[in-house]
Formats: sequence, structure tokens, C-alpha cells
Amino acid sequence: MRQVQVAGERPYEVLIGAGAQARLGLVLDGTARAVVVHSPPLKAAAGAAVETLQTAGVAAEAIVVPDGEAAKTAEVAAGAWEQFGRLGLTRTDAVVGLGGGAVTDLAGFLAATWARGVRVVQVPTSLLGMVDAAVGGKTGINTSAGKNLVGAFHPPAAVLADTDALAGLPDAEFRSGLAEVVKCGFIADGEILRLLGEDPTGRRDTEELIARAVQVKADAVGQDLRDTGVREFLNYGHTLGHAIERIEDFGWRHGEAVAVGMVFAAELAGQAGLLTPAEVERHRELITAMGLPTTYRGDWVQLQQVMRVDKKARGATLRFVVLDGIGNPRILTDPDQSWLDAAWAAVNGDNA
Repeated sequence: MRQVQVAGERPYEVLIGAGAQARLGLVLDGTARAVVVHSPPLKAAAGAAVETLQTAGVAAEAIVVPDGEAAKTAEVAAGAWEQFGRLGLTRTDAVVGLGGGAVTDLAGFLAATWARGVRVVQVPTSLLGMVDAAVGGKTGINTSAGKNLVGAFHPPAAVLADTDALAGLPDAEFRSGLAEVVKCGFIADGEILRLLGEDPTGRRDTEELIARAVQVKADAVGQDLRDTGVREFLNYGHTLGHAIERIEDFGWRHGEAVAVGMVFAAELAGQAGLLTPAEVERHRELITAMGLPTTYRGDWVQLQQVMRVDKKARGATLRFVVLDGIGNPRILTDPDQSWLDAAWAAVNGDNA
């Protein structure tokens, strides 16, 4: 079992490995009541979590929410709050988020807002959830204006990344999670790039890749919980990626959109003279080898409009995380329109 410590005002541990979910009773030992929030496909896993908690003396009950991004709405949150009230959840109780990134985002938001904040333990069941959504304390729901625009910073009490849950994960979902792993390689950890270069499927070194990606995120979050400094670098590829997700009404997987976003960011850095042509091409080659997309067919005018309401924008000024050499992220503010247009041309599927 690997352990990664996340520092900050409320430090916590991320446990990574087979059987990690069995630690749930220990993590919440002494808690009177807990609610396990899960999606319909995880009914059996939620039942096992409830049983684990009850064995540990915690009065536990499961509540079901929609699968995927459909869970992250104000309507779903309001329904969950009503159930919390029915169950008598108090500030000394806890919420458990069991599922992929969307469910852990929602569960964290519910915990942050119920009774002005109760503990949340995240039990991610997807690779994306393990390396990204469940770690770091960002919680949120979506609105018609964009993704995660309503939310709160609310660090979990613990994260239990049980790699047994990945055995049945569809390949497309696993690849989507790998996009966040390779992102950590590009911005901070060259060993991730080496491992994925040797095995682009990520299946050979899964536990090490998860631990390394979580460590990159933990290092940033420990310094900058509220996303005002170094934590912004974790958004590499996300400005265009979130715009693609929004325009596609979340029909594209998060990692697929971010993969295109990273290639776009690399091309933009190339236009700005920050990356060499070989470094830009390294993005495209590795992401392609991993089975992720590097192009997108879309309306460039519309994409730019959506990017301007992204959380990383400041007013109407576009801001992108780019690399000034592999492993050296920085913010590029209000880049020249010709650079943006050239980067778009490089990822525009109509020109591929």
C-alpha cells in the first residue's frame, strides 16, 4: 500500500493500492453516522462500503445519484441535501464519495455545504478520480455557463484509491484517466513520461503512475489550496479541454478533451518560442501512442467565447498554462491572436 501525504491547513493521506477501501472503517472510526454517495452502477460497492462502516460501528446509509456529469447539477445537490436532512446528518458526521470524478466532485460539494461543512472521505473508483478529482479538495457542480463554476475548496479527511476497482474499468475510461497522469509528467515528473513511453497503456506500472501523479498534485495543493499560484499549473490542457467538454455537452470524456488541450497548449508554447518543435511533437507522439485524441473539429469562435468564461480567465483576458521547456510550467496571459490561431490550426480536425 502506497501512501501520499497532502500537506496544508488540514493535512490528509491518500492510500493507494489493492484493498484500500477496506480502510474506510478505520478512517471513520468513532463517527456516529455516514452517508455513502454513489452512482447506480456502483450499488454493490456502495453496499460493501455501508457494511464496512456498520461493522465499525458507524450508522451508514447509501444514497444514489445519477451517473457521470449528470450528477453535478443544482437539482441533484438539492435532492441529496433533502436526504441528508431526513437522515439527520450533523456536523460531526461524514459523507463518503464512492465513484468516478463526477461523483467525488459532487460528494465533496455536498459535504462542503451541508451544515457549513462536514467531513468527506473520497473513495474514487476510476483512474481519473484517483489521480485528479478526489485529491486536492476542489469540489463543484456544473451550470449552463460552464463546468465547476459553483463549488468550494473542501479538503477530504482521507482518500482511499483502491486499485482493485480498476480491474473492470473500460479501456476508454482508463485512457481518459491517463491523460491526467501524463499531464503531471509534462509539468513536473519526467519519470512519468519515461514509464508511459515504455508502456503507453499504463497498465504495467499503474500503481506507481497513480502514486507519482498524486504526489505531483499533493505538492501543488499543499502549497496552494485555493488555486492562486502553483496549483494553477495542474490546469495544463484544461482551458481548451473544458471548452470542448462544454460545447460537446460532456459527450467527450474529460481526459480526451484535456489531451487535445495539452497538444494545443504545446503548440501555443511553440508559437511563443517556449517549446522546441521536438518538444511539441513529443506531446503529440506520446498522447497518440496512449490512444488519446490530438485533434478536435469545432467552431473556433465559439471555443474562444467559452474559454473566456473559464475559471482560469481574468475578466475577458485569456490565460493558459504552458511549458517553458518540459517540466517547467508558467502562465501565458493574453497571447497574441496569431499564436492562438496557429495553435488551433494545428489541432483543428478539419485540417488534419
